[in-house]
Amino acid sequence: MIVLEVRDDELVSSLQRQVKEAGIENAAIVSLIGGVEDFTISTMPLNDATSDTITTYHVTAEMTGNGEVVDGKVHLHAVMGVQGDEAKAGHLHQATVKTHFARAYVIPTV
Repeated sequence: MIVLEVRDDELVSSLQRQVKEAGIENAAIVSLIGGVEDFTISTMPLNDATSDTITTYHVTAEMTGNGEVVDGKVHLHAVMGVQGDEAKAGHLHQATVKTHFARAYVIPTV
C-alpha cells in the first residue's frame, strides 16, 4: 500500500501528479480522508444517467471517500461532511486542502 498525502494544494491535481511520479497506472484508492476548505462534486440528474450536475461548495468539510486509478487517471468519489451534520456526496472534481491534510491510501493493481 502507498500513502499519498496532500497539504496546502488542490487535492485532485496533487494526487494526479503524485500517481504519475510514482509510476502508478492502475490502482484501488481504498480510503480517502481529510479536511478541505472548498470542493466541487457532481451527481447525475434523477432521470439522466448520461449527464452530470456539477456543484461547487465554498465551505469547509470533513472528507471521506475512495476511488481508483485507471490508465494513470485518478477517479474519486467522496462524502463531504459540512456544518449542521449534513453530507454532500458525489464524484469529486476538486478540493482545496489548506488548514488540514488529505491522505489517499492506494493499492496498485496489475
